[in-house]
Amino acid sequence: MTGGAAVSRRTDSVPLFAHRAEEFRPSPVRAVFEIALQPGMISLAGGNPDMSALPHQVVADMAARILAERGPEVLQYGSGAGIGRLPELIVELMGLEGAEVAPDRIQITAGSQAGLDLVTKLYCDPGDVVVAEGPTYVGALGVFGSYEVDVEHVDVDDDGLDPEAVAERIDGLRAAGRTVKFVYTVPNFSNPTGVTTPEERRRRLVDVCAERGVLVLEDDPYGLLGFDRAHRLPSLYSLAPDTVIHLGSFSKIFSPGLRVGWIAAAPAVRARLQIAAEAVTIHPSVLSQELAAAYVASEHWRPSLDRAVALYRSRCAAMMEALETHMPEGVRWTRPAGGFFTWLELGPWTGGGDLLRRAVDHGVVLVPGGACYADGRATTSLRLAYSATPEAEIAEGVRRVGEMLRG
Repeated sequence: MTGGAAVSRRTDSVPLFAHRAEEFRPSPVRAVFEIALQPGMISLAGGNPDMSALPHQVVADMAARILAERGPEVLQYGSGAGIGRLPELIVELMGLEGAEVAPDRIQITAGSQAGLDLVTKLYCDPGDVVVAEGPTYVGALGVFGSYEVDVEHVDVDDDGLDPEAVAERIDGLRAAGRTVKFVYTVPNFSNPTGVTTPEERRRRLVDVCAERGVLVLEDDPYGLLGFDRAHRLPSLYSLAPDTVIHLGSFSKIFSPGLRVGWIAAAPAVRARLQIAAEAVTIHPSVLSQELAAAYVASEHWRPSLDRAVALYRSRCAAMMEALETHMPEGVRWTRPAGGFFTWLELGPWTGGGDLLRRAVDHGVVLVPGGACYADGRATTSLRLAYSATPEAEIAEGVRRVGEMLRG
């Protein structure tokens, strides 16, 4: 080869991957889904919505009508920004959490996970820092890692992130010469902990970040799933729309299979996000958007959402009762006011080893706490989900977890 020519290096006839490919590896969360299908296994791992609350025939009829009346349109390429009426519906949904947002601030995405990817791609260079809750959503860790972003955790308590701790972490990182791009938080019924950030902390958090010129990335798939439907906290976006980028989703309030979500951001930011999205997907699914818009605008959506929330409330109560009955002394857990999850701190438990493997040996599947930290730290903690599991199975699954911890 002559000097300066490109050289393709191979190891065992396999092209060498980019450094970021190290982040594309199976997570403990993904691994549990196949295990959960084994006979006799009870899953308390997957944070899936319960689709039984939907009127399936109504949804089927809507889809058929859309295709029959507008098939050539909805099966064709569409706008990268999303279909016309869906942003207007999203504006109404965000208004339920106190936000006043114009439709030109809404970017439709293929689920909020895609929105998380787009925001990280747009803002973060390799080596930049994202400050995130500790523990945090495992899907976010995969995104941050794929863009070679460093995650600095701030431990949460029963009220979520402490704004003063966030301020201290940002200041310390900057003093060390690091670039902090945004603070990532799931303020409502958080995944994985189930805790909710109270209004006073929300206001202080957006102030802390605004004072330092740091964005807040608010991931809010569970905001409409509170057990007390009469009381909703203001979204972070509603408090500081020029400081906060908001991620929303129809996955938990309608259907995850449709893959429809959104980003709310300043118009100039939204325009760049659209270009970034078009480079990957060209546009979100037109048919999925039309079906989401038709259903959420219909008379059926709110009753089905009410049915789903009633299920989650009842299942959460069943889990709390089972935990009270079966957990050994010293184990502590969160008490969610909505959403899908609770988080257990196992306290003095010294069983060691692989928590997931030990749980599987007892016939139950769960998410080990270490999966929810960027450094994969060994923790005596775990996440339990109640959203998609019948109450009798919740009780038996928790009993098995208690048996594991006592063993």
